[in-house]
Amino acid sequence: MNIGIDLGGTKIEIALVNNQHEIIYRYREPTIRGDYASSCQQLIKLIAQVEQLHNLANLPIGIGIPGSIAKQSGLVKNANSTWLNGQPLLADLNRALDGRVRIANDANCFALSEALFGHAKGAETVLGVIIGTGCGAGLVVNGQLIHGLNGIGGEWGHNAMPWVNESDRVACYCGLENCIETYLSGPGWLLRSKQRYQLDWSDAKALYTDYQQGGLAAQQAFDDYVVNLAKGLASVINIFDPDVIILGGGLGQMTELYQRVPAIWQNWVFSDLVETRLLAPKLGDSSGVLGAAGLWPFH
Repeated sequence: MNIGIDLGGTKIEIALVNNQHEIIYRYREPTIRGDYASSCQQLIKLIAQVEQLHNLANLPIGIGIPGSIAKQSGLVKNANSTWLNGQPLLADLNRALDGRVRIANDANCFALSEALFGHAKGAETVLGVIIGTGCGAGLVVNGQLIHGLNGIGGEWGHNAMPWVNESDRVACYCGLENCIETYLSGPGWLLRSKQRYQLDWSDAKALYTDYQQGGLAAQQAFDDYVVNLAKGLASVINIFDPDVIILGGGLGQMTELYQRVPAIWQNWVFSDLVETRLLAPKLGDSSGVLGAAGLWPFH
């Protein structure tokens, strides 16, 4: 029995996963944002609640975070939850929880769970993409995560969006401009759409709802999103050429993407035939916690 945690930018989810990789308990609540100490306290509190509720103790704990742990320093880096950056999250949690914690990038957890248990099971090469508060991805080859020498395997969100108007510049929190994340994350899509169409949608969900209800500007904004997602994924297909791409995160639930994006991505792929499949996650929003729980062996 393992505990898996998905620490997202807007919500935190914790799950108890048995040795058959089944979720027997799950709970989510809003992420405490902006304060590192409060984030640590929230994680420790949730873990204690799960163990007490099920009369268990000393379970292995895996956590997916929207960033990664730097090999040399052990500090969080590249997190869009910027209050985590530069902090010794792994060391602090292991000090509080007796060395029971492993941490990995949330997109890596997502990609691994779908490659092992989900719609990409059996595929040789898998790209698992998370488009939500941020924009990340994980690479899996023959059931193994590709972390890379620098620990940034799959971090496509901070490449520049290809084949766009360079004058349409938006700064990214990472210090660069026009990163893929500034187009395809929920906040990025919302900001660009509000600037372009001069309408004040409250968030990306409201923008998508307006699209579904036939709002003209929202339909144009969604068309923009489809084209940009096709470009962003085409750039990865040109390099990695995956069998399967799985879309996770809140924006991955926009069902129209699964037909519309593959219909046009060939415009930017360097091949006369694109057989890569674009699929929704089989495990739904459980993929993150399952992958996190799988950071430890099941006993």
